[in-house]
Amino acid sequence: MTFQISAISIYNEDGQIRTVPFRTGTLNIITGDSRRGKSALLNIVDYCLASDDFVIKGAALRNFVRVFAVTLVKDQQQLFVARPAPKSKAATATTMCVVPQALGAPPLRYDEITFATPLDIAKGQLSEFAGIDRTVRIPAIRSSSPISPSIRHALFFCLQKQNEVANPDLLFHSQGEEFRPATIRAMIPYFLGAVDPQQALLEHRLRLLRQELAGMESALAAARSLSAASGQALALVTEAVEAGILEPAPPGSLTAETAVEQLRVAMGQLMAYERPLVEEDPVAALVEDRRELRQRYGRARARIANLKQMAKENTDFLGQAREQHARLASLGLLTRADDSGTAARCPVCASDTPQSRQVAAVITRDLERLDADMTVVGNDTPEIQALIAGEENRLQELRASLTRNQEQLDTLTAGQRVVQETADAGRRVAIVQGRISLFLETAARHVQAPQVVDRRDQISAQIAELEEQIGSGARNDRLNSFVSLISSKIKDKAVRLDLEHQESPIRLGPKGLTVVADTTRGPVRLSDMGGGENWLGYHVATLLSMHEWFCESASPVPRFLILDQPSQVYFPEDAPEGSLLAGPDRVALLNLYETIHQTIQETGGAFQVIAMEHADLDDEPFRSSVEARWRRSNGQALVPQDWITEEISDT
Repeated sequence: MTFQISAISIYNEDGQIRTVPFRTGTLNIITGDSRRGKSALLNIVDYCLASDDFVIKGAALRNFVRVFAVTLVKDQQQLFVARPAPKSKAATATTMCVVPQALGAPPLRYDEITFATPLDIAKGQLSEFAGIDRTVRIPAIRSSSPISPSIRHALFFCLQKQNEVANPDLLFHSQGEEFRPATIRAMIPYFLGAVDPQQALLEHRLRLLRQELAGMESALAAARSLSAASGQALALVTEAVEAGILEPAPPGSLTAETAVEQLRVAMGQLMAYERPLVEEDPVAALVEDRRELRQRYGRARARIANLKQMAKENTDFLGQAREQHARLASLGLLTRADDSGTAARCPVCASDTPQSRQVAAVITRDLERLDADMTVVGNDTPEIQALIAGEENRLQELRASLTRNQEQLDTLTAGQRVVQETADAGRRVAIVQGRISLFLETAARHVQAPQVVDRRDQISAQIAELEEQIGSGARNDRLNSFVSLISSKIKDKAVRLDLEHQESPIRLGPKGLTVVADTTRGPVRLSDMGGGENWLGYHVATLLSMHEWFCESASPVPRFLILDQPSQVYFPEDAPEGSLLAGPDRVALLNLYETIHQTIQETGGAFQVIAMEHADLDDEPFRSSVEARWRRSNGQALVPQDWITEEISDT
């Protein structure tokens, strides 16, 4: 028989106590509005049962509560467990108070509580009170050492937080935390009763013997590989010959001893193939020179193109100007008035009019300007041609420089290839000598070290004897049998709750940590089933069925299940406070609590369920199971209002 919860208590710094009592062997419901402390009840139980973290949430609890406590009962025994809130900036409290009491005794007063039990010791005491055998060793996945089951492992099957109770991806408490799934898989066989304590000791001994045998094989293999008579020495001699360190030996002349001697000789050969050090890389310098020559070559070609374009434009201009000049000259407009003062006349009719004098003057000025431009352009053209000739000469010189640069690069690169081949050979020699050095050092240590005694036959005989005692697959057979019985219970509850796939075989999957429906189309896991009502229903059906089995098999799992807000799948997020369920949702929720109540009755009061609810139903068995109503309308909450001495956020 293991324990249930009879009370949860909190203390403020003045020593005042607030206790929430619970009835054992029945359904207990705390209903009320949000943010009244209902969900904190689960966290208080988790914290007081030796959690490694301070899991208490909420400003009222963190600011105005100094001690958290639970009262545990089993048969005629009672255990009071208290734990302080962390002080200052500590992550959690590392000491607890664990005190046996007379059955029915009230929680200790604040001044009677002494926190003197270290966390690990308290965890052991709680595990022992639950009936967990701490001498059992469970092989742990991804761990070289087995682990002992404890109260912390049992809580995987006793708690369902608000974000777990209808989660399609998580079936058990804290399954979503890192490394927890592997621990849950390892612990399921023990808590289901598939692990016999005596057999667990034998399996642990078998595990150690197999590890010892594997270590023996490794030690003997290492001894063989380090032996001077091994073929490794001969292989290293062959490598030394290929690297040019040793002269080839006549075929069949090498023994193990002479091979080692040859290797020592090879280590004495000093063969340095080092590349001469230079301050500047000549190839890089030539490449840089070539880049600069190409730039200069490009600039020269650009200048030549510009000069040729300029010369062409000058030639075109002179051609056009000469043509216009010839046309005007044929009219005799360049004839000026002579020095005697004769006025210019019209070149057509020879008349002397004011208009003819003005036109003649304008045209004469334009022709004089054109004549001057032709003279300037005509003088520039030979200079441009001279510049083009100079740039083309410079271009030829740059071409020659680029050719010489390429020849130098080709010659230098060919020489470097020869040097590189020599350096590669030197590196190969260094690598071979390094391997030889490692072999000689390890071989020397092997000679000095004590010889490995071959005990494989003895260990193998012990392993065979233990395997015969344990029996092949005995644990797996028992586990499969127990899981099958639990699965049939889950199936029955799925029918009661009218869940999806109720017509198909339903089974618990210990490896996948989920529930699976075997349909004609293949297996359907919980995460593939639709709707929050199905997720909630299979969570509750699975945990109720497992606790039924725990009671039948006298498992050390505590006889309580705490459910936080199972009705959340029926309430919309924006539902007003105090709203009531109606229609199919109300029927479904009532059916859920009837199933819980019926399961508790079938265990004969050996099992307890505590539910924190938003809903409040008038029907049985819900109404008679309500232990408290924490609502804003009546001022009730986990933390009394007069404890709150300063304003806190309601969120």
